[in-house]
Parts: sequence; structure tokens; C-alpha cells
Amino acid sequence: MNISGILSEIDGGDDESVEKLLQKYNTQNSHTFSFDHKEKDVRIKLCQGLLTVLRRSARPLCQSTCLETMRILSRDKSVLGPVATREGILTLVALARLCALGDGGEPFEDAQSGEEERVVVEALKCLCNVVFNSIAAQEVGADVQLAEGLCARLHSLSSAHHEVGLFSLRLLFLLSALRMDVRSTLRKESDALRLLTNVLERTLDVRWVGPYEVAAPDPDAPPISLENNERSMEALKALFNITMSDSNDEDNEHQLRLVVGIMRHLLMLKTHTEDKTEEVHSHAINLLSNLPVQCLDVLIDVPVQGGLEKYGGKNLDVVQVLLDFLEKRIDKGSNYKEGLTPVLSLMTESSRYHREIRRCLKAQVLPPLKDVNERPEIGCTVRNKLVRLMTHIDMSVKQGAAEFLFVLCKESVDNLLKYTGYGNAAGLLMARGLLAGGRGETEYSSDEDSDTDEYKSAKPFINPITGHIELPMPNPMDEMTEEQKEYEAQKLVHMIDELSRKELIRPMGVRKDGTLAPLGETIHGCCPPPSDSDSD
Repeated sequence: MNISGILSEIDGGDDESVEKLLQKYNTQNSHTFSFDHKEKDVRIKLCQGLLTVLRRSARPLCQSTCLETMRILSRDKSVLGPVATREGILTLVALARLCALGDGGEPFEDAQSGEEERVVVEALKCLCNVVFNSIAAQEVGADVQLAEGLCARLHSLSSAHHEVGLFSLRLLFLLSALRMDVRSTLRKESDALRLLTNVLERTLDVRWVGPYEVAAPDPDAPPISLENNERSMEALKALFNITMSDSNDEDNEHQLRLVVGIMRHLLMLKTHTEDKTEEVHSHAINLLSNLPVQCLDVLIDVPVQGGLEKYGGKNLDVVQVLLDFLEKRIDKGSNYKEGLTPVLSLMTESSRYHREIRRCLKAQVLPPLKDVNERPEIGCTVRNKLVRLMTHIDMSVKQGAAEFLFVLCKESVDNLLKYTGYGNAAGLLMARGLLAGGRGETEYSSDEDSDTDEYKSAKPFINPITGHIELPMPNPMDEMTEEQKEYEAQKLVHMIDELSRKELIRPMGVRKDGTLAPLGETIHGCCPPPSDSDSD
């Protein structure tokens, strides 16, 4: 459609004609995400013209149509100049019925019709696009205290206005993700932590039966509705950003424990599809990995629901959910960094500081060894899958899997090698300075791990490098003559010398503290001091 024709109608002041032309434009471009660079200037003029119409027209249908056009145009970062100004942002803020600095926007509750609500939703969508795509808009949003206006709305918004709540939460998420100063203000001054906790309580129909324990889900209750699931995820994303902000967590420990209690409840719920359940659980796990580890005891301390005697009365149901989530993500075989590192981090830290969680995970991930005929990385158990990740190409994934298994072994090098083999664990041990053996720094309970009879009988025959019993291999030198052996030895010496000269390999040794160092340095460190005696 010819944009010049739309601009002519805007200049003529006939808003009804403008509305009809824009409706055609919106229909034609609803799925357009890339634009002709040659028409950049005319699209900028259209953005300016739309703001003019929005300021002069009081008809909701015209307003929502203009906003839909602006939402389409705002997909192009290069045309946002007129909108990403204080005047442009405040125009959208007023149409979104938000209270911001320098704007006397009407409260949303004064909206009387579905058309007026449509205007509010479209204005919020525009703000989301503009803030996401424009640094200038982000600065204006912080300057006019847009986040604070969103918080004021969320305090009293009814769940009946789903899209208004959804896009208010999304805009709050974007502002808190893109502006560190907004994150800090939300945490320290706007009490956003308590606000978003209340949003989750209302959305998930939370019913407290203890200080931090939510009533168990009714097994006959329907799954979380699609709308509630969407709002929950936006609230979780905003909470994740806010809990990243530097603050005195001791002042908020009670509120953070409430968040952990709600996250436990959410992890025990399901939505209408497995994919949506996994998605909302992923956001819950991301948030939990942000919270202080001392608050995570809430995950297993649910006295009303009860627990298992062998775990001191603690309820480990949610730990099983986390383990199932981990295995499902591993089995996907892709996007390991974003998909696996949060849950690995959460399970590692909670195991490090909460004995019952570690014992439960150890029993399932690293049960007593019986069959040691296969390499630790071969097989379909969780242990096999995690050992395979210990040599993954991505450093964060490799370190996360290794650290998790190390903690399950109470940071004992001998126990880790028993389950993984030296080859798979070498990277972790080198980073920790434990190549010579020993333990990590964390203190663990004194309960002992007992080996099975099968493992005890097989232990003398296990190759410590590969971690399994290897069948004896024929010695290729047995059938060589002495001349052939000498020839092969000289050939090997020349190959090593050439690689060393080209610095493709470097001879290394182990220092007394277990870290690697150039061989010459380690030999020098082992040499005895020169003697002052002249005796032979």
C-alpha cells in the first residue's frame, strides 16, 4: 500500500479516512518483519503522523488502529526516532492508561468498553516493541518512571483483564532486563518483589498452610490455564531480573522464602501441554538459581504434607521433578548452555548446603556401583549422561556437570574417579588443583559411602583412567625384534621432539599443590637445596 496516500489523509485531518487506509495497511503487513530500506524516510514520517492522529483523535477504534500500525512499524529499529522521545513515549503511556512522571494518564479501571481496553493493550504492545528496540526509549522510560507506573497498575489489576496484565508484566520485564537502574529501584523502592509475589499468588491460586508451605495441588484439579500460565511466566521473568539486583538479601529473606514456597508449588503443577509445563518449570528453576541457597530448604521442608523418615522427615518430591527436568533437557541434545546450566547450578548448590537433597540425588544419580564392565560414559542412566557432558565442548556445560557430580561425591577425588574415571574428571581436577587427589573445601557430613561386593571384587582390575574393567590387550612389541623396538623408540622420540619444537605440546608436571606447571619448573621445585658440605 502507498504510505504517501496515508500521509496525505493525515495532513488533511480526515481521521475516518485515515482509519480505513490504516486498516488495509495493517491487514497487508500483519506478518511483515523486514522492511524496504528505501522507504525508511516515509515510514519515519508515518510514525510521526500516527502520533499526531493519536493526540487529536478521541475515537477508540481510530486509536487502536493507529496503535496497531505503530506496532507493525516498531519492528524496524531504524524508524523509531519520533516515538522514542519523551513526547512520543508519554503519548503511548497515556493511551496505556499508565501513571508516569509528567503524565496525567487516566487509571485503567476507568475504561468502560472492550474498544477502550483494546486501545490499552495495543499501547502496551507498542511500548514493549519500542522499549526493546530503542536505547533512547529505554532512557525515557526510566526518566518518566514507567516501571513505577506499571507496579501501581499491577497492585490492583483484576485477572479478568488478561492481556492488560500480561503486557504490563512483559513491559516490566523488559525495563528491568535492559536497565540496571530500573532493577535497583524496583527492588529497593517499589517493593516489586512483594508485588510480583502477590501476582503469582493470585494467578496460581496459592493457599498457604504453613509459614512457607503451600497446600498440595488437588490431583483432580484441572491443569493451569493457558492465560494463567502466560502471566506466571512473565512474572517469573521479571522476578528473575529483580533478584539479580544488588541488595541486602537478609532484609528480604522472609519474602524470598515465600517465593521459594511458590516455586515449589509451581514445579508440582502441570499445564495443558508438556512443552508449556517444561517452559514454566524452566522459568521457575532460573529464578530459584538466583535465590540465596539458605532459602532453598523451603523446597523440602513441608511438614503439613509430610516426608520420608530416611531423609529426616523431609519431602523430596520436588527434587525428583528437578531430576526429571534435567534428564529431559539432556535427552533433547541441543541448547545445553541455556537449557542445562541453570538446573545444574541449582541442584549443585542445593546439594552442597542441604544434606537431604544431596543424599536423595546421590542415591539416584550415583547409586552403588555393581557393573564396571562398561565405560562410565556409555549407557542410558543419568550418571552416564552426566559423565558424557564432562567432556562437552561448551565450558559452562562441562564445568556444571562435573561440579554437580563432584558435590554428590562430597568433593572427594577418590569417589569421583570411582564413578567417572580419571580421563573424564581431569578438567575439573586441574581447575581445582586436585590432580594429586584430596578433597574440596566444603565440609560434609561424616556418613560413609559403602562399596558393593561386586565393586570390591572388580576394583583391582579397573583401569583408573577409563573407569572400567578392560580386557587385556595383546602387546604389539611381543613379536618385534630388538632392532624393530629400537627403531620404533627412536621414531617416537623424533615425533615428540618435533611437536615440542613447534610448541604443539608442552611437557608438564604437577606442583605440590596439585596444579599443572611446565616440567622444568616442577623438576626445579623438587631439587634438594645445594649442600654447603665438601664431602662426597
